[in-house]
Amino acid sequence: MIVATNFKIFKNMKMKTKYIGIFALLAALLSPLACKKNFLTQTDTFTATETSTFTTPQSVISAVNAIYDTYQNSDFLKKSIWYYANFITHDWYNNGNDVAWNNYTIPATFYAIPTFWNYSYIGIARANQTLVVIADAKARGVITPALADRLSGEAYFLRGTLYYYLTGTFGGVPLELNPVTNGLTPRSTQDQCFQQVVSDMKNAENLLLSKTQLAAADLGRATKGAAYAYEGSAQMWLGKYADALTAFNNPELTNNYHLLPNYWDVQEFNNQNNDESLFEIQFDLVPGGSQSWGGSWQPPGGEIGWIDSFSWPNEITGEGYDYGSPSLYYSYQDGDKRKLATIIGPGDQNLSPGIIAKWGGIQGYPFVTGGFAAYQANPTTDIKDRDTYTDGNGHIINTNGTAAHPWYGLDATPRSGFVNEKHWRDPTLTGNSGPSNIFGSQNQVMMRYAEVLLSRAECKIRTGDVAGGLADLKTVRTRAFGGTPPAVWIDGLDPAGNPRAPQTDPMQMVLSEYRHELSADYSLMYLLRRAGKDAATGQNYDAEFIHNVNHVPGAGPDNNLNPSFYTYGPTSNPAFPAGKGVTYNDIPPGHDLLPIPSVAIGLNPNLKQNPGY
Repeated sequence: MIVATNFKIFKNMKMKTKYIGIFALLAALLSPLACKKNFLTQTDTFTATETSTFTTPQSVISAVNAIYDTYQNSDFLKKSIWYYANFITHDWYNNGNDVAWNNYTIPATFYAIPTFWNYSYIGIARANQTLVVIADAKARGVITPALADRLSGEAYFLRGTLYYYLTGTFGGVPLELNPVTNGLTPRSTQDQCFQQVVSDMKNAENLLLSKTQLAAADLGRATKGAAYAYEGSAQMWLGKYADALTAFNNPELTNNYHLLPNYWDVQEFNNQNNDESLFEIQFDLVPGGSQSWGGSWQPPGGEIGWIDSFSWPNEITGEGYDYGSPSLYYSYQDGDKRKLATIIGPGDQNLSPGIIAKWGGIQGYPFVTGGFAAYQANPTTDIKDRDTYTDGNGHIINTNGTAAHPWYGLDATPRSGFVNEKHWRDPTLTGNSGPSNIFGSQNQVMMRYAEVLLSRAECKIRTGDVAGGLADLKTVRTRAFGGTPPAVWIDGLDPAGNPRAPQTDPMQMVLSEYRHELSADYSLMYLLRRAGKDAATGQNYDAEFIHNVNHVPGAGPDNNLNPSFYTYGPTSNPAFPAGKGVTYNDIPPGHDLLPIPSVAIGLNPNLKQNPGY
């Protein structure tokens, strides 16, 4: 990526000139910056200075679009933010080159760590320089004051979100707020960083357009409501729950965003940028564009990602690079419709309306039809295809494996038989089968209104309004159950298959709802870590909660470094091939944070490593 290379060169040389940011920004403008629908479509050229380059409103808009483009990267979204939000919780596991996530053994040299760090600071550098560009263009009359306000609001919002995820993942980080830096800024504290997020969001709230004012062509841009949502969450990181409530209760949120009636619709491919979504990373497949691994990089290109199909079963895609925990699957209370919209196991169908319309469900994918045809040609000898691609009664399979033959993959690597349904919605994808459509245009939802309601519930409970907090939880659960939720709250089964005790602790109810509503989104681990310390036990809520939902003394999975069979359900059958299942480990002290990248410390000796690494 051009901007990454240039920015690193400038930091190493410690150049002090106003052109550092401009060169990086202009390099970014040479890259494809298309975002879904219309708003990031542009053409640009560059010369050597701000004045000669940013001479039209569209050229200034393009500078802001370059900040959005930071997020349009599969490594940054999936292998950085999503992996942290989900793998640390042990609801999801990696199967591939990143299995260090499964045991909390990620070293500071791990390649995904500098990816997270570098892309974040590339986006921050773009935001810092763009704020200068906007002010200069406004002063020269290139853009109107109204457009300058809106674009500045977007730059503040995007910088704030980047610091939000950086700080939530690494703790305190260097606060770079100016276009020029010598690259030697020390780490600020975590609180100082979230104070900066609050400051950026407050600026954004004053400058951004309301959702009601956003033109159709600008769908996907930041809004006032999104800024209030992130401000509220940042206030919670600071323990300022009353201030968070003020943000969450702002009419820009409560009047303009709503829960969709049907949970399935939240992530459906044909329902992107819906009424529940607050901040959504836009992707787009241009007409004539390729979705294959090689062709996706070629003209006419497009803004697409490999994020979703990598999670699908190996038996369908040849991939299967992450998989789900049976503990999550069995933890849903009976009647909770979110379960099969989030995770499916042996014998479950894919019930996505888009997948059914395109493929008839699982049965229509090329590997499935091909495997079934091979079995039909040799029904007495083709045992592998019989067990993999039939329902056990001679018919083509239309489920994610069967209880008798769970889909563990065809490549002899560890998996659990449970897969991510929440990200199995793009009907254009096939993985490595058929046309090898790996890259898709499914938007990625970073923040939605359900998260706001659950965070508001936590704030109310922490400020003494327990009844109000429970009412917010009930609002979310009513949608989950398709009507009034059960009077007794029970989180399904424990890992040994035993019924859980009823939930009575309001704070544990909040954590449970975070998990069951937001697992496989981009939020869960951030919200668990944000909760801080449990005063009743003296333990951090994140480590305590992850231990409690995964651990049964003497039953396992119990601090096993290698995958072992789950203790309950069809995948507990010891007759199945060894090595299939899940690991479980308690979070080592300090490992709810990721390590500061070694390469960053090498460039900046003022950076100090996180404890425990």
